[in-house]
Amino acid sequence: MYSLLVACGAEGVRISFETAAKPVSFEIEIAKTPAELDKGLMNRKSLRPNAGMLFIFPDQQMRAFWMKDTLIPLDMIFMDAAKKIVGIVHGATPKSLDPRAVDAPAQYVLEINGGLAKQKGLKIGQQAAWKL
Repeated sequence: MYSLLVACGAEGVRISFETAAKPVSFEIEIAKTPAELDKGLMNRKSLRPNAGMLFIFPDQQMRAFWMKDTLIPLDMIFMDAAKKIVGIVHGATPKSLDPRAVDAPAQYVLEINGGLAKQKGLKIGQQAAWKL
């Protein structure tokens, strides 16, 4: 069974991905204000291996991201209002204006380094849980 767990602390937010083999954790920044949602991970030259950004939107709807000023490849994990993974964009190309989206509405999007979603076994239908 797989799950995403998020815990808040003074040092930031940590997401742990529990797999049958071993837990995997990411240190996550939160983007929820309009300015944070607009900027995302733009203009960063790197992202630590266990880091990422969780985008929190006020509602569930179809979402699309572009990579215009994003310099590193990313995986985007789209989750619905119930925090279930509804789609994954693998290895979004840096600096691209092509919209990246999935075929389901989402309220949350987790961005991590490109290739990690497959490497860590993230799949559609898995449940996420966190408290902020």
